[in-house]
Amino acid sequence: MNKTLLLALLFVPATMMAQQDKDASAGEESLFEKVTKIEKKQDNFHFLLNLNNSFDINQADGDFQNAKFNMRQIRIEAKGNINDTFSFRWRQRLNRNNSPAPDGIDNMPASSIDVAGIGVKVNDKFSMFLGKQCAAYGGVEFDLNPIEIYEYSDMVDYMSNFLTGANFQFQLTPEHQLQLQVLDSRSGSMSDMYGDGYEQSKVPLVYTANWNGSFGNVFKTRWSYSLMSQAKGYRSHYIALGNEVTVNNFDAFFDVMYMREGIDREGIVSSFVGNNAAGGHQNDAEYLSFVMKAQYRFAPKWNAFVKGMVENEGFSKANGAIEKGKYRTALGYFAGLEYYPMKNSNLHFFLTYVGRHYSYTDRAKAFGCDDYSTNRISIGYIWQLPMF
Repeated sequence: MNKTLLLALLFVPATMMAQQDKDASAGEESLFEKVTKIEKKQDNFHFLLNLNNSFDINQADGDFQNAKFNMRQIRIEAKGNINDTFSFRWRQRLNRNNSPAPDGIDNMPASSIDVAGIGVKVNDKFSMFLGKQCAAYGGVEFDLNPIEIYEYSDMVDYMSNFLTGANFQFQLTPEHQLQLQVLDSRSGSMSDMYGDGYEQSKVPLVYTANWNGSFGNVFKTRWSYSLMSQAKGYRSHYIALGNEVTVNNFDAFFDVMYMREGIDREGIVSSFVGNNAAGGHQNDAEYLSFVMKAQYRFAPKWNAFVKGMVENEGFSKANGAIEKGKYRTALGYFAGLEYYPMKNSNLHFFLTYVGRHYSYTDRAKAFGCDDYSTNRISIGYIWQLPMF
């Protein structure tokens, strides 16, 4: 994803938190309470510091590249309930540009501010979130706090997920929620998103329907369909099906994501063949991704996981020298060990291996692409630290 910083947030009450990235620090004593020894009685204001810091050893095609410390994520977040009806949330990534995107349509930074808006709880069945927010795309991994992700799939990593608009949430039953969302389809300019050669849509919006289901807390779903207006005469369709199984200390999820785009918004397959004659991204891109992760909490303080990804990337239609079909398969294979030193804290140290292999078809190799692999070993920590 993604993943953008998931991050300066606007708050949503507990019934609305299914929107995205669950609070790892929920119920944890804040730093303010630890220092002052005063228990915070109210839920009006929370301030969080999101950190993912590691020492990485990187390799490409069998050759050592570098070893370095890397602050992958540093995000601050404030949220709270004003009363039973209104809430707020703001989240911002500190290591991203905070200037408003040139020629953007929402007057917001395209990459640093994830969330900034208000929540409105009309009743127990209906609530809204208004402002900049995360798109309500499906997928279990997409719903996690970005600091928890060691590496996203290509599709999510290159997406623009934080957009301005409105989310309407309907709690159909205690176990099933429907979200209907309308957002600006971009924050940046047309040229930044798609390159040159395209005419701006007069209604540049993305529409999403999202179903979050729970069956006895054993099987959960996060499914969605999105329709996006990219430019005049061009649209994209995105389907994401997230499925999660939890049994005692074992948890696994399987995400399926499919995207067909009028314009290659991600720019991944366009990079294989070059931009089109008008200087913009190529048309008719197609992506299909499978992501699976399994983890087991084999001891109170220890968690082990494995993760695999398979992504097919190509074009859904022929266009001149560009043939229809698959151009690349991207594989990901991860394994890791996590240690939680404190009983009532989400702080955890990790040791992970992240492997990627990119295999190009003959169609892509005709444009000069070659197969390659990368490997990374990381040791570090992740902490959503409740400051107040």
